[in-house]
Amino acid sequence: MGNARKRLGDAGESAAADWYAHQGYEIVARNWRCRDGEIDLIVVRGGELVISEVKTRSSVAFGSGAEAVDWRKQQRLRRLAGRWITECCASAPRSIRFDVVAVLAQSGILTIEVIEGAF
Repeated sequence: MGNARKRLGDAGESAAADWYAHQGYEIVARNWRCRDGEIDLIVVRGGELVISEVKTRSSVAFGSGAEAVDWRKQQRLRRLAGRWITECCASAPRSIRFDVVAVLAQSGILTIEVIEGAF
């Protein structure tokens, strides 16, 4: 991945983490990786665990970031969430939610759309 693209993705993930923190969520993990893939953000509030996929775009010419989270990506995130819970979670969460955060970066301004319970 090129440096500019990585910086764009990092900026989007930071903006998403800030949004969750401002909403009262605790950031549990960022960019959690295992051999099967990566979870961008894992946050918790109360007993609810949120697995968040962040997609950052500089334009919507090829669709929004949210549109990039197809059924294959959803299945992978579900598997990864189960693995994270098994490997890293001290106790089972009361509920699990999967969010998609679409970040649009244009002219240095980040616009964030959080789709709670996206799938």
